[in-house]
Amino acid sequence: MNSNARHLAAGLACLFILPSFTACAKEAAPSYHENNLPAQNLTLSRPVFPEKMPGKANQKAIKAVHFLLAPAYTEPLTETAAQASSITILGKAEATQEQMVAFIKKRNPSPKLTCSVEEIVSNYYKEAGREGIRPDVALCQALKETGFFAYGGDVLPSQNNYCGLGATGNKVKGATFPTAAIGVRAHIQHLLAYTSTKRPQEKIVDPRYELLIQSRPDLYGKIKYWTGLNGNWAVPGTTYGEDILNLWQQAQAPDGSDTSMRAAEQKLKASKDASAYVYRGIVYSKRGETDKAMADFTSALRHAPKSTAARYNLALMETQQGREKDALKTYNQLIKDTPTLPQAWYNRGLLLLKANKHKEAAKDFEKVLELIPQQADACSNLALCRVAQGKYEEAWKLLHRAAEINNTNMTVLGNQYVFEACLE
Repeated sequence: MNSNARHLAAGLACLFILPSFTACAKEAAPSYHENNLPAQNLTLSRPVFPEKMPGKANQKAIKAVHFLLAPAYTEPLTETAAQASSITILGKAEATQEQMVAFIKKRNPSPKLTCSVEEIVSNYYKEAGREGIRPDVALCQALKETGFFAYGGDVLPSQNNYCGLGATGNKVKGATFPTAAIGVRAHIQHLLAYTSTKRPQEKIVDPRYELLIQSRPDLYGKIKYWTGLNGNWAVPGTTYGEDILNLWQQAQAPDGSDTSMRAAEQKLKASKDASAYVYRGIVYSKRGETDKAMADFTSALRHAPKSTAARYNLALMETQQGREKDALKTYNQLIKDTPTLPQAWYNRGLLLLKANKHKEAAKDFEKVLELIPQQADACSNLALCRVAQGKYEEAWKLLHRAAEINNTNMTVLGNQYVFEACLE
């Protein structure tokens, strides 16, 4: 960079709270500041840093500046009983009606329904529950089909058709039902035809129920999992089931609300298993009640000693309380039990880096990049390990790579500016 560019770099560095270096620093290694700035898009054209380091590193300067640590993963993990491919169409609800109502209203405050949101949710739990189908997931299918009851396609809100029954495209509107309750019943009956040969308990109102039996014997009663609807219910629909299940996960994601706490207590009342304790622990963590959260994650581990979510969340709480040594031990066990969890490797690497264990930290960030090659934050933190090890050219290349992965990453940009300022 020319001298004007260097002055611009110094000015921008101040935005990242990156102080200029002093000449007489005596630290054994660079110091770090955690970057807690929110992610944002660059409003200026990003400067281009060359792939090869364009000068010799001034070691005294490097020891005096503050580099930015990319932030840790902090979002707790929920206990997943099964992967998406094994979530069955038949089963009981996991999200409460209260959660589903809140989810719908949050995503669409003015849904185009012929009844209230509370009534449509109640109808799904009643009709699906009667037939043994998961009410919450069936409702999420309706949310996907109607755009959270915003519609906008061929089907009109007045049709009470929540799953596109008979709507085959080319402005074909499909079936119409007299009430919301009957429309929900038709949806559930059509799902039942896909997953079971058992006849519905109520009079058939699905106009395509018998047609499915006659024309698609290969599907009738054969689809057991939501992902089995891919390419069958919707064409091509290659991720149709996954999209529904993603909405389902969002709907029941625990937060610090009273709604989530009531759902947590309901889960524990139904079954005091690891999953229920993890769920309530997350609610407590969202409320800032870390001691109660840790107690629940510990209880979850008593029920399921190899619970990935419980051990990971426990490590998050230990770190939050400043108990880094305990957190390291917890991450060590977690990585032993679940070596494919990138968040565990990344967070452990961050703790090791802060403790100036650069060689060990580097191995953890390398593992993250093995699992997720496009993880810019891991690439940036690995570069800081290399700086501390005196491997400056490799560090420069790693920051260049991180910028290629994500050129709006402010941590990476800040570190490139600081590093460039330390070149002779």
